[in-house]
Amino acid sequence: MLPETVTTEKELIARIDDLLLRESHRTILGIVGKPGAGKSTLVEFLVRNYPGDACAVVPMDGFHLSNLVLKRLNRDGRKGAPDTFDSQGFISLIRRIREEKDLEIYFPVFDRAIEESISAQGVIKPQTRLIITEGNYLLLDSFGWGPVRSLLDESWYLEIDDRIRVDRLIARHEKFGKEPAIARNWALGSDERNAEQVLGTRFAADVIVALKNLE
Repeated sequence: MLPETVTTEKELIARIDDLLLRESHRTILGIVGKPGAGKSTLVEFLVRNYPGDACAVVPMDGFHLSNLVLKRLNRDGRKGAPDTFDSQGFISLIRRIREEKDLEIYFPVFDRAIEESISAQGVIKPQTRLIITEGNYLLLDSFGWGPVRSLLDESWYLEIDDRIRVDRLIARHEKFGKEPAIARNWALGSDERNAEQVLGTRFAADVIVALKNLE
């Protein structure tokens, strides 16, 4: 069955409300999209609608392998590829979130300013019912990511015009210290190869999110 397409913010909130009604304690929502698709912006919008302890955000990026490990594995030139993350660590966390509902659960958060993850920077509290996890590879079958899909109550694939997406990526790379030429080459090189893999998971999502002017 093909994914349903949603085009309004109101529909998205209605879907989450329905999920929260169906699940007795905790709902795990996965948001997938190509690099630069606007996943973080969508998450920020959702969090504004479920403030405080009602919602927690668990970005996949917290499971980046460290720069030292990437260099040792000779993968530092393609950071962000599916095999540059601790996929098994991420899966273990999502399983804990699903199973250990009466404990505080800590998780790592990626800091773009230093290009490294900080251990135990985020926390999920027992009373938190909506968990949003976002990342590129939540629906990927290869590189150890396969089990993630079955741990999600629902998955959304965020769609956006590629020209806008690539411009965003270049600007983001420049913001965090890359020279303009290097930023462009990275966005059109490593990032674009990753984007092609993410696109291959589009039809595994439950919902295609095609919003305009999300603020």
